[in-house]
Amino acid sequence: MFKRMYLLLFNRITDAIEALQRGDSAKARTILICAQQEAEELYIEGKEE
Repeated sequence: MFKRMYLLLFNRITDAIEALQRGDSAKARTILICAQQEAEELYIEGKEE
């Protein structure tokens, strides 16, 4: 579970950094919020197993 969360967050953070480098802070913010929500869902799913 933690490996999946790490990979998800690492990839999304990379996407957000790329968006920031393009000057698209709104896109970066959206990417990070979605990543946070997806990681939280993975965590909750893992606790139920």
